[in-house]
Amino acid sequence: MRYAPISNTLFTENRKRFAAKLKPKSIAVFNANDVQPTNADGTMKFRQNNDLFYLSGVDQEETILVVFPDCPDPDHREVLFVRETNDHIAVWEGEKLSKAQATGVSGIKKVYWSHQFNQVFFGLIAESENVYVNTNEHVRAVVEVETRDARFINWCKKNYPAHTYLRSAPIMHELRAIKSKIEIELMQKACDLTEAGFRRVLGFVKPGVWEYEIEAELGHEFVRAGGSFAGYEPIIASGKNSCVLHYNINDKQCKDGDVLLMDFAAGYANYQSDLTRTIPVNGKFTKRQKNVYNAVLRVMRYAMTRLGVGNTIQNYHREVGAAMEEELLKLKLINKTQIKNQDPAWPAYKKYFMHGTSHYLGLDVHDVGSRYRKFTEGMVFTCEPGIYIPEEGIGVRIENDLVITKKGAVDLMKNIPIEAEEIEELMKK
Repeated sequence: MRYAPISNTLFTENRKRFAAKLKPKSIAVFNANDVQPTNADGTMKFRQNNDLFYLSGVDQEETILVVFPDCPDPDHREVLFVRETNDHIAVWEGEKLSKAQATGVSGIKKVYWSHQFNQVFFGLIAESENVYVNTNEHVRAVVEVETRDARFINWCKKNYPAHTYLRSAPIMHELRAIKSKIEIELMQKACDLTEAGFRRVLGFVKPGVWEYEIEAELGHEFVRAGGSFAGYEPIIASGKNSCVLHYNINDKQCKDGDVLLMDFAAGYANYQSDLTRTIPVNGKFTKRQKNVYNAVLRVMRYAMTRLGVGNTIQNYHREVGAAMEEELLKLKLINKTQIKNQDPAWPAYKKYFMHGTSHYLGLDVHDVGSRYRKFTEGMVFTCEPGIYIPEEGIGVRIENDLVITKKGAVDLMKNIPIEAEEIEELMKK
C-alpha cells in the first residue's frame, strides 16, 4: 500500500463493537469488492469495500471476512480469507498478502486462502442460526451492478435456505458514523494533503490556464505524498461552470475576471476529505464577487456553530437556510415578497442555494449514517454553503471538514486559507 501501516487495534476494536451488536448464534460475512473491467482485458483501479476495510484493514481483492462470536471453536470466531499467491500472479500482478501479513494487518489469527471458503464455511454455518449479510443501503446509492456480496447472498440462501437472514447495514451505519481517534488522525492526514494541493494551485492559477492543468497539479501533489484524489471526480469549474454543482469535465480555459470554484480533496488510507474553495482567476476578486464570497463565508461560520451535540440534520438545515435567506436579501437576489409567498417545501433561498449544507464524511465522501440521528461526539461532517448566480456567472462554495466534540465542532481544515484577502495575497506571491 502507498500509505503507512495502520495499527490493527483499529480493526480489532471495530470488529469487537460489531460482534456485540449481533443476535446470539449469528454469523456475519463480508466480501471484497470486485475488480471492475474496463474494455478488452483492462481493469479499473481496485477500491476495497468500505465495510470490509473497516472491519479488517485488508486492502486486497477476493478477501472474505467471517465474524461468528458464538462459534464453539474459539479459533473460528473471527476468520479471514485472502487470495493465495502463486508464481504466475507474482510475475504479472506482484505478491499478495501472506497469511502472516494478513494477520498483521487485521489482527485476525485464523487465516485461510479464499479458495478454501466453501469448505470452512460449511462447518461454521452449521453451528449458527442467523446469517448477517452485507448490502449497500446508502440512501444515495444506485445499485445496478451485482457485487460479490450480492452473489454470496444468492449462493448462501440457495444452499442454506433454513437459516434466518439479517442485515449488517444498520449496524455498520451506526458504528461507522462515530469516528475513533485513529480514524480522525487518518482523515486529518487527508486534509493536510488537501491543504498542500490547494496552496500549490494558488501559485499556479492565472488567466489562460486550463481547468485540467489545475487538476494535474493537484494529482501530482496528492500522489507524490502517498495519497490520491478523494472518492469523487474533482470539480475545477471556472466562470459560468462554477454554477454547475457537479461539473467535472474540467476542459475549459480560465479567463481573466472569472471566479474558479474548485471542489477537490485528497484521500489517504481509504479515508476521505472534502474541500471547496472559490478563488479569482486573476488573483483579485471584483467587488461583487467578494460580496458574494463573504456572504457564503458568514453562513459557513454560523453553520459551524450549529454542528453541535444534540442538534439534528433537519433542524440544522433549517437554521442554515434562515441565515442564507438573510444574506441573499442583502445581496438583493431575493426580496421579502418572495419570502412571504414562498413554498415551504422549496424556500426562496433555494433558487441560489439548492443543496444541503453538510453530509457525513469518512471512508466514503458521502459516508453512511442516519439523517435522523442526533449529532454525537465523534461524527465528522462537511460544512459547505454556496451561492450560485448563473445570470452573473458567479458560483461560490466554501467547504471544510469538522469533527463534532462536546466543546463544539473542531475544524480539520483550519489551516487552509479561507479569507478572501488571504487568498488574494497568496495568489499575488
